[in-house]
Amino acid sequence: MSSNAPRRTALDALHRSLGATMTDFAGWDMPLRYGSERDEHVAVRTRAGLFDLSHMGEITVTGPQAAALLNHALVGNIGSVGVGRARYTMICRADGGILDDLIVYRLAETEYMVVANASNAQVVLDALTERAAGFDAEVRDDRDAYALLAIQGPESSGILKSLTDADLDGLKYYAGLPGTVAGVPALIARTGYTGEDGFELFVAPSDAEKLWQALTEAGAPAGLVPCGLSCRDTLRLEAGMPLYGHELTTSLTPFDAGLGRVVKFEKEGDFVGREALEAAAERAAANPPRVLVGLVAEGRRVPRAGFAVVADGAVVGEVTSGAPSPTLGRPIAMAYVDAAHAAPGTTGVGVDIRGSHEPYEVVALPFYKRQK
Repeated sequence: MSSNAPRRTALDALHRSLGATMTDFAGWDMPLRYGSERDEHVAVRTRAGLFDLSHMGEITVTGPQAAALLNHALVGNIGSVGVGRARYTMICRADGGILDDLIVYRLAETEYMVVANASNAQVVLDALTERAAGFDAEVRDDRDAYALLAIQGPESSGILKSLTDADLDGLKYYAGLPGTVAGVPALIARTGYTGEDGFELFVAPSDAEKLWQALTEAGAPAGLVPCGLSCRDTLRLEAGMPLYGHELTTSLTPFDAGLGRVVKFEKEGDFVGREALEAAAERAAANPPRVLVGLVAEGRRVPRAGFAVVADGAVVGEVTSGAPSPTLGRPIAMAYVDAAHAAPGTTGVGVDIRGSHEPYEVVALPFYKRQK
């Protein structure tokens, strides 16, 4: 097997047996869809969907100074995260550019799990390893130690409850607890990326297939379906959630992305990028750069990443993500636009789709918010 062949998850044979359309994503062979991506999307919004997310990158940080290392390496205040809780954060370069957005779980007093995007897992691992110099802490690559399944949608809690005695009702959003699901030891987390309630199950790769089959059987009466990366993208887009490489890049700081709240200047000690980010915060407050907004099409043509946003014949921004929205029934997009055209309800804004300026309405993000 050549070194540039895509990696396969523990569920690869199962996806193929289900007739999945596979695609190379960040060096992994992943299911794009099993049937209709629209049907998969609607299932997650109305019932439940089951995802294989084993391409995500798990990095364990342990030791007496694990919290201090993460406070130095990341922009968030990781030391203030309680055991059993999780935090959304970012790792930035010294110039403030975003290397990746992350979820960090505090598993024990001196043990954390950092979950990176598949495309950036090696970059994040290398950066954490480098930044660990001088700290009494160990950074360990645990990407091969975990398979990751996610069950998302309004029926997900009921389905999972039938397979575990873990206290799901007590598991808050952005928290995780160890438990057993269908006889399989798992870290059960609640940090979804679809805009719906749901759970992520970190398990040993050897247990992944057993767990997938158990969830499939338990979920059948509730209408659970297997879901690929394609509907995951439209779900997160409707929920206004950023995707690395689209809304987040090394050329943007968290403040440029409208996510300055994740940067915690009040924490003790220096952290990588602090000085550059303090300057970025001042710039954003005084003279906001382009602002991330939602765009809803008046017509049927779908915008794509990189398309120009126009107003009065001038380019005023750029689309970062675009797709048909099954929930809204119209094409939608996220885009960075000049502050002068960023207010919800702004008219006269269009997207240049192959030379034609298609009219769009500027709206506040997210496009979709579930009813509690």
